[in-house]
Amino acid sequence: MAIRQIRVIPDPVLRTPCDEVRSITPAVRELVRDLLDTVDDPGRAGLSANQIGVGLRVFSYNVDGKIGYMINPRIVERSGEQYGDEGCLSLPGLWYKTRRADYAKARGIDLDGNEIVLEGRGIMGRMLQHECDHLDGHVFIDRLEKDERRKAMIYLREHPFQTTRL
Repeated sequence: MAIRQIRVIPDPVLRTPCDEVRSITPAVRELVRDLLDTVDDPGRAGLSANQIGVGLRVFSYNVDGKIGYMINPRIVERSGEQYGDEGCLSLPGLWYKTRRADYAKARGIDLDGNEIVLEGRGIMGRMLQHECDHLDGHVFIDRLEKDERRKAMIYLREHPFQTTRL
């Protein structure tokens, strides 16, 4: 079991778009194991590879008792709208109302190179969008509406995160 440290803002890896996985190597298999081990904790819905310092397009999830992963995910469909509290392991303790599509569908591959599809509404839809945003170099506060974003930025200036955390 390898539980990895989680990178926090302002670590530049969180603002850097991740590279596609070009081949399933032993290192990619180890990355997936580490992501699964690290996301397997109450209160963790998802975890992207760059949150543990790896710039590859992979995430793990832990939603409604289901734990899994996706390699090279891309959102292919969205619909509806939800507006609710969202947080992030890379911004510990911060929760802000964030507008997202209610339904999201993502396509990617598994460790055998087979196409997989993940989709869902509510928390699953939110998680898919949140983790794909991470892999594109964005954090959830980028999506906040003007007044909420201003509050978040003021808070971050006044309370900078100093280190990575588990």
